[in-house]
Amino acid sequence: MGYRSNSFRVRAITPAEHVAFNATRPSVSFLQTPAWAEVKSEWRSESLGWYDDQDRLVGAGLVLHRRLPRLNRSLAYLPEGPVIDWASDDLGAWLGPLADYLKKVGAFAVRIGAPVVARRWQAATIKAAIADPMIKRLSDVPPDEINAAATRAYGQLRHLGWRPPTEDDGGFTAGQPRWVFQLPLAGKDEDQLLAGMNQLWRRNIKKATKSGVVVTQGKADDLPDFHRIYTETADRDHFTPRPLSYFQTMFGALRAEDPDRIRLYLAHHDGDLVAATTWVRVGEHAWYSYGASTTAKREVRGSNAVQWRMITDAKAAGATVYDLRGITDTVDGEDPHAGLIQFKVGTGGEAVEYLGEWDLPLNKLLYKAFTVYLARR
Repeated sequence: MGYRSNSFRVRAITPAEHVAFNATRPSVSFLQTPAWAEVKSEWRSESLGWYDDQDRLVGAGLVLHRRLPRLNRSLAYLPEGPVIDWASDDLGAWLGPLADYLKKVGAFAVRIGAPVVARRWQAATIKAAIADPMIKRLSDVPPDEINAAATRAYGQLRHLGWRPPTEDDGGFTAGQPRWVFQLPLAGKDEDQLLAGMNQLWRRNIKKATKSGVVVTQGKADDLPDFHRIYTETADRDHFTPRPLSYFQTMFGALRAEDPDRIRLYLAHHDGDLVAATTWVRVGEHAWYSYGASTTAKREVRGSNAVQWRMITDAKAAGATVYDLRGITDTVDGEDPHAGLIQFKVGTGGEAVEYLGEWDLPLNKLLYKAFTVYLARR
């Protein structure tokens, strides 16, 4: 099935075509790989391609469809995608055919995650904001970098009828963070990366080495050990853990697409597992995706040791960005979320705000009912 617009034609492509397209890009979110569709098996999925007037594949997106109960209509979700030319001054030529295609296949709304960096704040700026009791949010502080392309894309999305989800949407539960923390790796050797960290991080990495913490890569058979301390972490930090089967599916699906797409890291001390993490890489972008640590032996700093190993391995694998994933923009010491940015800023990286998620209602009545339902859950 295909649909023609003035500029591009959108049609379904095979997972193999999608994987091959992603491989031509320096960085694509792992949520935009066909393998991710297997992890989200409760959603129907398809890969879409954008073709230009010479029938060349110039864009791609993974669409997850969530069907409404008792209605032949679905929400179409492209997490951290699609992969198109977001710097274009005619986003309508890209997004129009997508909306038309999805409307034809029964979507009542589309949600995209524009993977465009809007603003950045360097570590020094963040530390100064944290130290200032008058500043509660990083978004109140002038950024160190503003991306003009993101500003242009924002205006175009508004003009085209797209809208950011409101807080009342309940975050859509599957929504991805607009604020993340990233450590740039390009042009830095290990000594420079260590020098960029704060004193506490450097001291803890050295302490782990001196204590005899050993970090290794694990295999699928080690996932139950990871999950054991992951559930311990969930109890301690008060979040709902995912089941072991989720990680087994993710490990199998991502490795089937690329043998080095996902890694499991294990930090042991005297034979005891003290920390474990998962690491995902697509091209030049590596993510710290899940982490766990034991309450016992926290003094040997297994968590810092495993992070340092993932950072140096990401660098060795050719990554230019080590992504520590979501933060909030709070720098208020009284806010329980402030600890997250305080921990991550110790790496010497930067806070990054993306353009984030946007909705386009295709059936306004159903979309309104859907958002009301989410707000009342």
